[in-house]
Amino acid sequence: KDFVANASHELRSPLTVISGYLETLSHDERIDPALRTPLLEMRRQSLRMTAIVQDLLELSRLEATDQVAEGEPIDVGELMARLRSDLLVRMPATLEVRLQVDSGARLRGEPAQLHSAFANLLDNAAKYTPAGGIITVRWWSDEQGGHLAVADTGIGIAAEHLPRLTERFYRVDPGRSRASGGSGLGLAIVKHVLQRHGASLQIESEEGRGSTFSCHFPPTRLVAAGR
Repeated sequence: KDFVANASHELRSPLTVISGYLETLSHDERIDPALRTPLLEMRRQSLRMTAIVQDLLELSRLEATDQVAEGEPIDVGELMARLRSDLLVRMPATLEVRLQVDSGARLRGEPAQLHSAFANLLDNAAKYTPAGGIITVRWWSDEQGGHLAVADTGIGIAAEHLPRLTERFYRVDPGRSRASGGSGLGLAIVKHVLQRHGASLQIESEEGRGSTFSCHFPPTRLVAAGR
């Protein structure tokens, strides 16, 4: 773990320099047109490497301590609306993202960590949902606590893969994951963020019919609206 954290930290600066120069070159009109496609691909791969390094650093920070997250009351509906807007900028317009906020209760936690976890769940759903599909995000609360579920109408996951989905770099379809630019660390980050908040992750999926990733937070994490 120390090696991964240190190596990731050392890789971040040179990757930033490489990405910056590649971006500059890709916009230079003096560059031979035959080189534009290779430059754009190099730029894309450098950004992917940067994303992997960032995810490794985040995961290393989460694993460095088992301290329970304290944080502040967060408006989950507002957070999910922001994440939805961000996703719609990056994803194909052929996907529909629905929000269903059934509770005004706020969630006490670390804003940056919860933002990362929920963003990873949304991105994951978008990567594996074909054109014309629907992603539904629901937030509700009951006597058992607060619950956030991200459901999609995507390709689904075979039952034998479900227990291993939160392992580092575990990929159900390596080719598809690499093509979409995923790091293979998103669900591992989700798992650790939820553990820091005393929460759990439930995964339900069926091949060809989509998946649902549900985060279950204890009642002690809820704050009544207006407080």
